[in-house]
Amino acid sequence: MSWMNTAHIALLERFLDVNAMRQSIVTTNVANVDTPGYQTRDVDFRGELTRALNGEQVGLTSPFVLPVRGLVARPDGNNVSADREAMLLAEVQLQFKTATSILRAKFAQISTAIREGQ
Repeated sequence: MSWMNTAHIALLERFLDVNAMRQSIVTTNVANVDTPGYQTRDVDFRGELTRALNGEQVGLTSPFVLPVRGLVARPDGNNVSADREAMLLAEVQLQFKTATSILRAKFAQISTAIREGQ
């Protein structure tokens, strides 16, 4: 059972950290849907995950949190699309559920191995 090592668990932990950061950014975009001049932001997920794997802190001030280009801005300068953000929020939630399910399965196997080893 070599796949039950701490490196896999650490990778999932980092994935969840980056995922939580992206969820925070998406909800911030939704909260600012009516703020004049607000520009939609998103995360370069791969870049941020690489940073996390290198031991750097993930956070909302990361260089991988960038304005989203190519969205249509309203006359007040705001370019948040509620439909786009709802889709991204659903995607983030699905990724989070998947990662936590994998973690739950890993811990269940570890627990089983401990119980059977007694």
